[in-house]
Amino acid sequence: MAEQKTGERRTRRKNSGSDLSSYVFGKIPPQARELEQAVLGALMLDKDALSTVIDILKPNSFYLDAHQKIFLAIAKLFEKSQPVDILTVTEELKLNGDLEAVGGPYYITELTNRIGSAANVEHHARIISQKFIQRELINISSQVIEDAYEDTTDVFELLDKAEQNLFAITDQNLSRTYSSMSNLITKAIKEIEAAKEHDETITGVPTGFTALDRCTGGWQKSDLIILAARPGMGKTSFVLSLARNSAVDFKRPVAVFSLEMSNLQLVNRLISAETELPLEKLRRGNLAAHEWQQLNTKVESLVEAPIFIDDTPAINIFELRAKCRRLKMQHDIQMIIIDYLQLMSGSSADGKQGNREQEISTISRGLKGIAKELNIPVIALSQLSRAVETRGGNKKPQLSDLRESGAIEQDADLVTFIYRPEYYGIMEDEEGRPMRGIGEIIIAKHRNGPLENIPLRFIDKFAKFDNLEGEEFANFNLPSDAEDMKQQTITRSSRMNEEDDGYGFGDNEPPPF
Repeated sequence: MAEQKTGERRTRRKNSGSDLSSYVFGKIPPQARELEQAVLGALMLDKDALSTVIDILKPNSFYLDAHQKIFLAIAKLFEKSQPVDILTVTEELKLNGDLEAVGGPYYITELTNRIGSAANVEHHARIISQKFIQRELINISSQVIEDAYEDTTDVFELLDKAEQNLFAITDQNLSRTYSSMSNLITKAIKEIEAAKEHDETITGVPTGFTALDRCTGGWQKSDLIILAARPGMGKTSFVLSLARNSAVDFKRPVAVFSLEMSNLQLVNRLISAETELPLEKLRRGNLAAHEWQQLNTKVESLVEAPIFIDDTPAINIFELRAKCRRLKMQHDIQMIIIDYLQLMSGSSADGKQGNREQEISTISRGLKGIAKELNIPVIALSQLSRAVETRGGNKKPQLSDLRESGAIEQDADLVTFIYRPEYYGIMEDEEGRPMRGIGEIIIAKHRNGPLENIPLRFIDKFAKFDNLEGEEFANFNLPSDAEDMKQQTITRSSRMNEEDDGYGFGDNEPPPF
């Protein structure tokens, strides 16, 4: 009797459409059409709205095909740094042949009438993204169910495929973001008022390296600086020293996009350089009592440092521009560092890309565009070709060694190389000066200044660069006019109470750079 009732219940469930296939295939997919309309309308009303949602939404995040086409048109306008509004979006859709397919100009106008402001655009975008993820999960689950019923399917291959598909959803839709130093080190201290630390010859973002600042006047606004070297020369160490000096000593907010190393790896390097404790010891935690005290005391200078690290791998120029705009709006960043250029993707909003040389050219132009748009220096690390290794002599890098594209040299305002003779077993230079522990910053291209070789101290065990001092510095020639600059600065300091002429140097004298 019990078995008969159980069979009847199963029959009723089957006839009522409560079997699995009905649940999966008999319902409308998750969607939020009204929110899609609201977000598209907001993007055409507020020029900053797209920077907020660009790493949350992709064209296929939208349920309606018409909305996908409209978003793609908006994204293309954004990528070309053109204004986004009803007229420009309509024109872009017309050029693509999609205007009538999305409902014509009337529908584009209606989208902006459905929303009063873009205040909640990020919240709405996240709901749209969640609906898209739900649809993707349904598609993957349905495919897994279908494959699982096949007797010929290998169960371990099925598991592997399911894991890959689920990971792809996570990787593509849950994008990483930057982390501030206070969050990474987990402790914040009050910001103290800094004493006057600026050299009067510095008009840009200070590097903290005296000779380099005297030569360049600091990294100048809207400049694209390429820093290139062979692997192992210390590119990452140098830019981390730059970031630390600018952020800690001069309180200039810095954004670091690391495509190669994780944010915690970079922070460990910063801690090693700041505390002067070997990185190997920090990794193992093998510190003596006085070293623990040294760590806790010296790391405090990093806690409040305005350094923002984004370790999203293989970021493309499209996403980078959006993130940089947001960081500029939220934290007023004064410098951007990218480690490194060859790991970036040049993919556009529609996913089309050419060969690698064209892609690098696109990236290079895009970086210069970001520098000009945000009016801040952008420092991009770059690899050099193996020609350096095969060349005889001192193996100093040249502009022709830049890897993959001549556009890098063309777009850059400054091209600098890191050269450590010790790496090649060269312990003395042509003039007999000792080169052990010396790293030269070679300025090979400088649109607005001299070409110089700047000697710095490289401390391998702390992965840091520092200024040369005393007799060691006296062995090297100062950059052009550096002695004059120094004398003028001293002269100005002696008459600080005199009337200033507007230049900051007195006697109608222009600044010496």
